[in-house]
Amino acid sequence: MIEYISKPFKWFFKLEAASGLLLLISAVIALIISNSSYSTLYFETLETYLLVGINNFGIKMSVLHWINDALMAAFFFFVTLEIKREFLQGELSNRKQALLPIIAAIGGMLVPALIYIYINFQNNVTLNGWAIPSATDIAFSLGVLSLLGSRVPLSLKVFLTALAIIDDLGAIVIIAFFYSGDLSIIYLTLLLLTFIGLLMLNKLNIKKFLPYLMLGLILWFFTHESGIHATISGVLLATVIPHRKKGKDFSLLTKIEHKISPYVAFGIMPLFALANAGVSLNGVNLNSLLSPVPLGILLGLFVGKQIGVFLFSIVSIKLKIAQMPNNSNWVSLYGVGILTGIGFTMSLFIGNLAFADNTQYMDGVKIGVLAGSLLSTLVGYFLLLMTSKK
Repeated sequence: MIEYISKPFKWFFKLEAASGLLLLISAVIALIISNSSYSTLYFETLETYLLVGINNFGIKMSVLHWINDALMAAFFFFVTLEIKREFLQGELSNRKQALLPIIAAIGGMLVPALIYIYINFQNNVTLNGWAIPSATDIAFSLGVLSLLGSRVPLSLKVFLTALAIIDDLGAIVIIAFFYSGDLSIIYLTLLLLTFIGLLMLNKLNIKKFLPYLMLGLILWFFTHESGIHATISGVLLATVIPHRKKGKDFSLLTKIEHKISPYVAFGIMPLFALANAGVSLNGVNLNSLLSPVPLGILLGLFVGKQIGVFLFSIVSIKLKIAQMPNNSNWVSLYGVGILTGIGFTMSLFIGNLAFADNTQYMDGVKIGVLAGSLLSTLVGYFLLLMTSKK
C-alpha cells in the first residue's frame, strides 16, 4: 500500500521541501526589512492602493489586501483541489487510512483553540483570534520533515500531509463561518447564480479550464462584494473542477494541480510570507510574549498542537478505530505531532482575518506565530533526529 501511495507523493515532497525553505527565507527577509532603515518603505508599499479595472469601474485595494484576498484565493483553490483528489482517490479515499489523520487533525484544531480561549477569555476582542493556533503550514512542516530524509518513514510523511490537508479544510470552514463580514443579499444571489453556472460546466463534462477560469474570476468578484471572504471563491471553484472517474481517464483536476503548484509553492506563498511576516521587534522582550494574544498563540501552537494530535492519535489507535502508520513508533508519531505546531502562513492568514478591525493586535499575532512555529520546528526536528535511525 505504501509503495502505491509513494508514487504521487515523491514529486510532492520534493516540491514542499523546496517551498518550505523559500518560505523561511521570505520570512527572514521580511523580519530584516521591517527592522531596518527600509521599514517605512516596506509598510508603506504594503498599504499602497492599486486599482484593477478601468477608470472608476473595478476594485481598489491595498497591495497587502490584493495578496491576502486575491492571491490567497488561488492558494485555497489549489489546496481544495488537493483535498478533493485525496478524498476521491488518494490517502483519504480509504476509511481506515483516513481515520487517523482526520481524528488527529480534530485534536490538533480543538486543543490549541481551547488553550487560546482560556488565556483570552476575559477579552471579547482578543477572543476573536481563537482559530489562529489551530492551523498547520503544510509547506513548512513537510519541508522540515524532508530534511530528515530516510530517518522518517514515508507513512509518517503521508500522515502529516493528510493531517495538514484536513487542517486546511478546517481553516476553510472557519473562514467561511466565523470570519466573514456583513452579507449582501444581492451579491450572494449573483454568487449563487455564478456557482450554478460552474456546476453546469461540470455536468456538461467540459474539460477546458478557460470557461471555469472566466466564471471563477466573476465568482471571486461577487464573493468579495458579498461579505464572504474572497478566498472562499477559490474553494467553490475547485469543487466543480472535474476529476477522472477511472484510472486512465483524463483529469482536468490533476492537470491544473500540477500546472499551478510551482506558482503557488514558489510564488504565492513566499510572497504572502514576505508581506505578512514583517514585524518591528523594537521594544520586544519577554513581557511582549506574555501578553494574552501572543501567549495564547504560542502555547496553542507549541503545546496545544502536539497534545491534541498525539492524544487523539493514541486514543484512536488504542481503541482500534485507526491504525499506527507503518514502520513508525510512538516517539516518531509524537515528533510529527510537534511539527504540526508550525502554523506560520496559515496562522498569519487567519490572524489577519481575526483582527481585521483591530490591527493593533497584529504585531502580537506575528510574534506569537513566529515564536510558536520556531519552537515547534526546532523541538520537533531535533526529537526526530535524535530518536530515529538512518
